Amino acid sequence: MIYYKHSFKYGFTPVKYWGADGGLMSEDVIIVDENDNEVGVKEKMEAHKEGRLHRAFSIFIFNSKGELLIQKRSRSKYHSGGLWSNTCCSHPKPGESIGDAAHRRLREEMGFDCDLKEVFHFIYRANLNNELTEYELDHVFIGRYDGEVDPNPSEVEDWKWVNINDLKKDMEQNPNKYTVWFKIALDRVISLIPKINQ
Repeated sequence: MIYYKHSFKYGFTPVKYWGADGGLMSEDVIIVDENDNEVGVKEKMEAHKEGRLHRAFSIFIFNSKGELLIQKRSRSKYHSGGLWSNTCCSHPKPGESIGDAAHRRLREEMGFDCDLKEVFHFIYRANLNNELTEYELDHVFIGRYDGEVDPNPSEVEDWKWVNINDLKKDMEQNPNKYTVWFKIALDRVISLIPKINQ
């Protein structure tokens, strides 16, 4: 069974996948080497328990005022719940392009879609507080959007548009409020903001 979220703008989009026994079905991630070559597929939780390098993406959406859309992750997330992060982040499915996955998850999590541009990628490794390791080759996308935001409450606890200078100041004063990958990528994303309009 598939749980769908309805948006009047985008219709029904799948959010969670449930098996015949009522349990949440497993999701697979793409295992890669440091050059982003695919070397296998692994169940998502197993990949995080074993600390396997896998393909991921992070999306940063700015409005015409130069503010960044950030989200507070649902506390039900398997890691980093209740932390503030960039607009959207996730993993592509096996056989799915990174661009298609970015658009899919932006719709599923935040209830809208817009043009996206991939600007760089980076690798990071972080030990989380629940015996999981986040080890990702993270593709970063940026975009511009001024319309309605309709987040999925099962994914997003809160959201807001923030001034970049205010965000940087708060991140320095309260680093534990923010996800690891967000803190790593933010400065480089800020340096690339002009590319949104190119």
